[in-house]
Amino acid sequence: MGNKRRFFTSFFILLILVGCASTTKKSDSEVDRIQLLLLPEYMAMGMSETGYNEILDNAMKDGTLNTDTTQVERVRDISYNLINQTYVFRDDAQEWNWEINVIDSEQINAFCMPGGKIVVYSGLITKLDATDDELAAVIGHEIAHALREHGRERMSSALVQQIGILGFAIFLSNQDGSFISKQAILQGVALGTTLFFALPNSREQEREADDMGLELTALAGYNPIAAVSLWRKMDAQTDAAPPEFLSTHPSNENRIEDLQIEAKKYEKLYKEHQNK
Repeated sequence: MGNKRRFFTSFFILLILVGCASTTKKSDSEVDRIQLLLLPEYMAMGMSETGYNEILDNAMKDGTLNTDTTQVERVRDISYNLINQTYVFRDDAQEWNWEINVIDSEQINAFCMPGGKIVVYSGLITKLDATDDELAAVIGHEIAHALREHGRERMSSALVQQIGILGFAIFLSNQDGSFISKQAILQGVALGTTLFFALPNSREQEREADDMGLELTALAGYNPIAAVSLWRKMDAQTDAAPPEFLSTHPSNENRIEDLQIEAKKYEKLYKEHQNK
């Protein structure tokens, strides 16, 4: 019993030490907040892979996956232009197994899961009549969430809140103190995928994704001010049913004003790319 107690005490300290870090390099957006990331990265990646494949399988069964070739190529071209600039924020992002797919749906929505798993719903394109710059604003914002590992951060917090820090330590280890296999973990924590979608980003996470997303779009050659016109189009849709995107991405006049101010910071980057 004493050995187990010492193990979990040591493991608790290790979790805190290892789990507090900034996931991205400091850049012009100056996002460098220290994050609580207790959930191992490979677990978040595994959960993401499982959840993403399930979404694609369901869309394939419904006949809604990548139905418009021109639309899919457009989304992928924009996405890869953005992905090519992710090295500015982290050295490993270029090595992620990026996937970009479009689901035919009335939903005005898009997301990027941990490890670069992107889905854009066609309603975002058709209902908003989105320009390339506006699509880049949405996709860049979502990629920024993935680069900052906001999903992993939310899952870490939620799991700790549900089972406590000691339970979290036990969750990551066997009773004899050895780490359980990746396969067993991925089978046992499907809850993480649910948490990724169920828990909204915090206000601070949204601010980070706004700032980094604007920088990313400018680096990729898209006009960062398009984020403002995009959010205004989003707001206009709330007269009917609020877009799915806004259920996890709060939109208001203050945010639009902030985007206008922040976008001006990256005009130089955008113009430099245009002049290449």
